Amino acid sequence: MLGVGAKLPEFKLVGVKPGFNNHEENGVSAFEPLTQDSFEGKWKVIFFYPKDFTFVCPTEIAEFAKLAREFEDRDTVVLGGSTDNEFVKLAWRRDHADLDKLPIWSFADNGGKFARDLGVLNEDEGVALRATFVVDPHNVVQHVYVTNLNVGRAPADTLRVVDALQTDELCACNRPVGAKRSPRKDGEPS
Repeated sequence: MLGVGAKLPEFKLVGVKPGFNNHEENGVSAFEPLTQDSFEGKWKVIFFYPKDFTFVCPTEIAEFAKLAREFEDRDTVVLGGSTDNEFVKLAWRRDHADLDKLPIWSFADNGGKFARDLGVLNEDEGVALRATFVVDPHNVVQHVYVTNLNVGRAPADTLRVVDALQTDELCACNRPVGAKRSPRKDGEPS
C-alpha cells in the first residue's frame, strides 16, 4: 500500500463534477478527466468506498459532503470513488436523497487500476477497501487511513487531520479542528 511520504502515482480517472445529477446540465458535461495534475496547488482528500448503491457507503459520502465547505476553506478538494463507472455514480445521486446534487467530486476507477496502484484493491472482491489518502499540493501522501469493507470511517476526523497537517506544527492527540498548538511543558519532547 502507498504510504506517507510517497508520491501519488500518475492516474487518469473519470470525474463527476460536484452538483451534477445528469450527464449534461445547461450545456455542460458532468464528466471531466481527472489526473494527478488536476487541482494544482490544492490539498486532496481521496477516498475509496467499495460499491455504489450499497448501505454503508452513502453514509460516508454524505458525511464528507456535509463537510465540503470546511474542506474548501482549507484549500482541499474532496474526491470519493469506487470501481463502479461514472454513469452509476450519476444514477445513485438521482436515486439517493443524501447524494442529490452532491457538493464533492465523485470518481470512477473503471477496472480498479488506481486502487490497485495505491494498494487498496481487494482483488478477491474486485472492489476498493475503505481507504482515505490526504495528499498535499505537491502530490505527496501525508496521511493514509484504511479499514476493511464492513467498517465505515469518520469523515470529521479526516478534516481534523487535514487541519492539523496544514499547521505544519506538532499536534497533540484529539486536537480539535481549528485549535491552536498547545505550548510544550518543560521536559516534553518536541
